[in-house]
Amino acid sequence: MHSDHRNTDQKHILTMRYPAAWWRSQWREAMPSGNGCIGASVYGGVYEETILLNHELLWRKGSTPELPDVSAILPEVRRLLAEGEAEEADGVLVKCLRTSGYEPKIASPLPLGDLKIYMLQHSAFRSYERRLNMATGEVTVRWTVGETAYERSLFVSRTDDSVVLAIRKQGPLALEATMTFQPHNPEDTRRPGTAYIPEAPESKRDGHYLYYAARNNDGSDFGAVARIVNRSGTLGANEREYSIKDAESLLVIIRLFPSGKREEQWERLTFELRDLAADYEMLLARHASEHGRLFHASSFDLRAQGRERSNEELLMEAYRGEVPDALMEKMWAYGRYLLISASREKGQPCHLYGLWAGDYDAVWAFHMVNENLQMMYWQALSGNMSGLMLAVFDYMDSLMDDFRTNARLLYGCRGIYIPAPTAPDSGLLKHLQPHIVHWTGGAGWVSQLYYDYYLHTGDIAFLRERAIPFMREAAWFYRDFFILGENGFFVSSPSNSPENTPGNYWKGPGHSMGTTVNATMDFAIAKELMRNLADGLRAIGESEEEENQWRAMLERIPPYQINEDGAVREWMHPDYDDNYHHRHQSHAYPVFPGIEVTRQNDPALFDAFVQAIRKRLVIGLKEQSGWSLAHMANNYARMGEGDLALECLDILGRSCVMNNLMTLHNDWRGMGIGVDMDWAPVQLDANMGWTAAVQEMLLFSVPGELHLLPALPTRWIRGSVGPLLARGGVQCELSWDREEQMVDVTLRTCSGRQAVRLILPDMVARIQEFEFRPGQPVNVKLDERPRRLRLELKPLS
Repeated sequence: MHSDHRNTDQKHILTMRYPAAWWRSQWREAMPSGNGCIGASVYGGVYEETILLNHELLWRKGSTPELPDVSAILPEVRRLLAEGEAEEADGVLVKCLRTSGYEPKIASPLPLGDLKIYMLQHSAFRSYERRLNMATGEVTVRWTVGETAYERSLFVSRTDDSVVLAIRKQGPLALEATMTFQPHNPEDTRRPGTAYIPEAPESKRDGHYLYYAARNNDGSDFGAVARIVNRSGTLGANEREYSIKDAESLLVIIRLFPSGKREEQWERLTFELRDLAADYEMLLARHASEHGRLFHASSFDLRAQGRERSNEELLMEAYRGEVPDALMEKMWAYGRYLLISASREKGQPCHLYGLWAGDYDAVWAFHMVNENLQMMYWQALSGNMSGLMLAVFDYMDSLMDDFRTNARLLYGCRGIYIPAPTAPDSGLLKHLQPHIVHWTGGAGWVSQLYYDYYLHTGDIAFLRERAIPFMREAAWFYRDFFILGENGFFVSSPSNSPENTPGNYWKGPGHSMGTTVNATMDFAIAKELMRNLADGLRAIGESEEEENQWRAMLERIPPYQINEDGAVREWMHPDYDDNYHHRHQSHAYPVFPGIEVTRQNDPALFDAFVQAIRKRLVIGLKEQSGWSLAHMANNYARMGEGDLALECLDILGRSCVMNNLMTLHNDWRGMGIGVDMDWAPVQLDANMGWTAAVQEMLLFSVPGELHLLPALPTRWIRGSVGPLLARGGVQCELSWDREEQMVDVTLRTCSGRQAVRLILPDMVARIQEFEFRPGQPVNVKLDERPRRLRLELKPLS
């Protein structure tokens, strides 16, 4: 029998003791595998197995009417806001769009279909388990019947672009199996009986090949072809399914097509499958090499006990208050695994369901740039996976014409306006809600990803050819959109702090009125964008005149304001009171995910940002969500509050994590943590935000400056991490032991010789071979050789 974990560290193995078990939407508890383009979700049933198949390019098409020009109504919206009539201003633009006949519908991911496997059981199973090996992406389901052991193993090949499945047995009983393709079961969805069902489904068998197709709402076909290789056995005669008795093993290799004409695609894929070697171990080794190159590019180790325990056992311990170290390691690795498995260069970016959406009308299954897409990719750069970011940039660049149309027709501005939600078929505004229409920060926030890619990689060609052109168009929008107030500072109107309602307009959960003036986030994003654009122009040696124009705009951005609680205000306008009852933490942007404000460069302002986030956790716990707890963990990590960051992950671990360790938007069990909803949508941004938060606790960087272990939690007595990639192109590996009073650091520069300043935590007593004063930075010169340092720590108190 195949062993999927013989040579794999147990911290990279997820084990479950029972199959997907939700009464509806079982796909949410399936084990995921993917290659960045194709996803397979393994439910794990012994007798009736379901493998849900998805393709990144298969979306139910939305509707995109011509966007009307409503920019002439903008002065009226601004007049109402200036006169204090925010609630009346709230719906003006949306009403104008609707009365113009604009009723778009956004696209949504479409499940491609299910591979069903039936394996007759002559007596009850024993010793059941299913496993995911994150280091290889292989999912294995095992059980025994009497003296016979059965096993199904599956992975999605990154090198051969195929789903590969092996069914084996060891022992006296025969292997009997029936396989067929079918549309994804509409009863296995959020709203059975109301879901969109693909038309013209067709399944058939021709010898050792299974064929499947159905029709999308644009008239195009999608489907799959499976090649089945059996070792011994007798093949059945049914022409719609593959049925075999008395076999020793089966190998199934599947390829998918997201669009086209079924007969043509079936013929093409049949020829391709004939050329693939029918050798599971060889195909796995080839895939695992490439998948493992990404997965092992960084590591995180807390020397945890109990790594062999099942997910269920670890979660039960987490429910008692603290996430055990073994689960912490696995959650870090799982967020990394999910991003690798759902994203790759020249592909689509990862959305909130990754490649594993089983609903026909999945909630929020699009690319959301007022928080969620960014959170999924926060881990990529520091986690040494910069190549995964390119899918985001390709996606954004492909929709630039639509983004320009939005800016021109909604607000009469040059440049680009990116709506909070978009889908691959269109970048035009699709959601007609005031808090979406009036949020103008999307392009600016995405610009941060472009510039951060340059800061981490030092890729000057990328800066010149991709980052600066994108940032320039995002900045042009602000140049035209901002108006100059009487005090000489810019005014942002209309404005929205995603997706919050000011305190003096808040009437409790479920009520939204987000149309305001001067949201703090608007100016934080604009300030960062203009500074990065000016610095980028200087770095490539272009247009000093343009650089100076952007720096001049920086002088017109109003300063941050602090309220009576000592917290940074969410709105820089006296008409709008702070509201701590909300999941978004947008006004903390200058500290995280931005790098504008640090404890070193402005201690007083920094403390005011810390206070703003403390208020959210203390007062607004019931209004939080899975992803917002992950965001808050990142905020606390950046603020040097490691124990509070860990507390956020503890709360997330006992509220919004399922048994397969996928995260949900909200708790579904009435436990009093997070928002109330009649459904609990999958949102993998919390998984990936968890991974990012761990990395933020252990390393923070600005160009030329590394903060080592800036938010190390008290509970993490010993561990190691790395290499993590820092801004400035420095790789950093850290190993610490508080009881042994030491930290070992290895630094490698990716960009030739450079000098860096090390900002060290208070627990450091001395550095071997360096003069060191507590509280003072340490200057280190790096060259092409690794630089190793040992820090000696103060005794544990």
